[in-house]
Amino acid sequence: FRDYLMKLLAAQKQYDWDHQPIALSATSLRKGDSADAIKAIKERLYVYGDYAANDTTPYYDTAFEAAVKRFQKRYGLTPDGVIGKTMLSELNDSIGKRIKQIRINMERVRWMPKIEDSVYILVNIPEYRLHIFEHKKLVKDIRVIVGTTANSTVIFSGRLKYIVFSPYWNVPSSIVQKELLPAMQRDPNYLARNSMEVYGGTASLPMIRQKPGGSNSLGLVKFLFPNNYNIYLHDTPNRGLFNATNRSFSHGCIRVGEPAWLAQYLLRNNTAWDSTSIHNAMHQTQEKWVTLQATIPVFIGYFTAWVDQDGKLNFRKDIYGHDKKMEAKLFYR
Repeated sequence: FRDYLMKLLAAQKQYDWDHQPIALSATSLRKGDSADAIKAIKERLYVYGDYAANDTTPYYDTAFEAAVKRFQKRYGLTPDGVIGKTMLSELNDSIGKRIKQIRINMERVRWMPKIEDSVYILVNIPEYRLHIFEHKKLVKDIRVIVGTTANSTVIFSGRLKYIVFSPYWNVPSSIVQKELLPAMQRDPNYLARNSMEVYGGTASLPMIRQKPGGSNSLGLVKFLFPNNYNIYLHDTPNRGLFNATNRSFSHGCIRVGEPAWLAQYLLRNNTAWDSTSIHNAMHQTQEKWVTLQATIPVFIGYFTAWVDQDGKLNFRKDIYGHDKKMEAKLFYR
């Protein structure tokens, strides 16, 4: 972080981009195009380290396309090499904003609990990714879906202890009140059509759960790290949502893109489990709880800037507005 911060502080003194926004004369730019805007974009990608050549020609060639894709990947954009409105918006953000973003996230790193376990899981909310580390080395990246702005995923840490195959979904009372009761009034067969049942509560506020199966909102497996927020990792039947670039769709829990792989990884040292037994357990009519032989720390974090395993500086959108709140405390006291 510190090296990148020093580079951007130096660039801020040299370049006055705040008053020179780049505009496109076309809807987008791609390889083979020529435009005056390409000269300015090349300069910025050179300063940011994505473009090796200090080239200010207006031509979009193969080397420039590779630089564009590197930039897009670092910012969580689709790395298709096409320069459009979204990429241009990131390029037009001031160097000063990026400097503040780095400083804010350096502060967040200071707040992280000390990691003493050899294996741990980190979910980075703005990145929409779950990372598994062993001995500080990245083992696997998995796409996740996090809470919406209105139902934001909580930042905290816990220890993953249980895997529940073919789970029931015990619908939170808030969802019962806001969504299910109105739906039941409109359609008396709503519960049956959605494989749901009442298992307690009162007539005015029933306790409702969804039965195990392919249509269950938790999918075929969930991963529990007991906490006060009722947040956990789980599968989902809506697989297509993982293809979205921005994946804040849930009520607060974290949907996992590769749940079967995660289950097999967590049970890798348990000889009673393999890919076949896991698949079978995920397709039962009754839920099955498995206690891990050793708990694994899970950190739910919120980093909009970080240096990855390849030494590249990444940035993401402040999807919950946490950066703005920290900025007010750090820079405007």
